[in-house]
Amino acid sequence: MQFREEDKIKATIFYHLRRKKVIGNVHTHYDTLKKGFPSHSGKNVEKVVKNLIREGFIITKPTSYGLQVSLNRKRVIEIEDFIKKILVFEFD
Repeated sequence: MQFREEDKIKATIFYHLRRKKVIGNVHTHYDTLKKGFPSHSGKNVEKVVKNLIREGFIITKPTSYGLQVSLNRKRVIEIEDFIKKILVFEFD
């Protein structure tokens, strides 16, 4: 099954945040979402992250030291299903 590049980026971001349990009130810095991707795909990653924020999968929290992000607690099951479909990985 062939998936779009954007779907792979989205699933990788979801996997990174879900594996580290960055859900709800636990936040991480916005710039960490780009880590692990090649430097030439930075604009694609930025675009995907902004879409995820707009769609409500990622919640933002502005702070004095930068923008913090976390997964939306209400959509974790939907996020895990997407990870399973694209990356074929299942959480316990």
